[in-house]
Amino acid sequence: MIKKPQTGDYSPFAAGYVGQVGDNDVIEMLEQQLESSYRLFSNLSNEQGLYAYEPGKWTVKQAIGHMIDTERIFAYRALVFSRNHIELPGFDQDIYVNNTDFNNQDIKALAEEFKSLRQANLYMVKAFSDEQLARTGIASNHLFTVAAFVFMLAGHERHHLNIFKERYGIG
Repeated sequence: MIKKPQTGDYSPFAAGYVGQVGDNDVIEMLEQQLESSYRLFSNLSNEQGLYAYEPGKWTVKQAIGHMIDTERIFAYRALVFSRNHIELPGFDQDIYVNNTDFNNQDIKALAEEFKSLRQANLYMVKAFSDEQLARTGIASNHLFTVAAFVFMLAGHERHHLNIFKERYGIG
């Protein structure tokens, strides 16, 4: 079981994501999310995927695309920091979403992509040693441990699943 990161192992902004995990086993949570999110996303139609809860907000497809982008970025940071203490730049989620046309992608393909990406990340996370999980690097001008990014993967997904439920009426 991966120990919950301590304050100081991540930025203040990331605390919201780490906190979403609570006292749950983060590996079990990541595995459960893989299946439940896949079912949720793959059962939506492309029409449902184009719904935005208000003008100027992301569509369901864009939100899923954002989750895919963020999963990749957090996993990449965990991988890099597990191997080497370096500094990586931040990323602007709106620039990423606005420079990809998620709305023209098939929602079932987005669901498959997210599921495949999570499965690959689970192999990586399960292979991290305790020493690797404690290693650090700098991202967005803040120190992070590898373990923090593992928790952020699960917490970021839970954050968006809550938004899907509360604002999009999905889930």
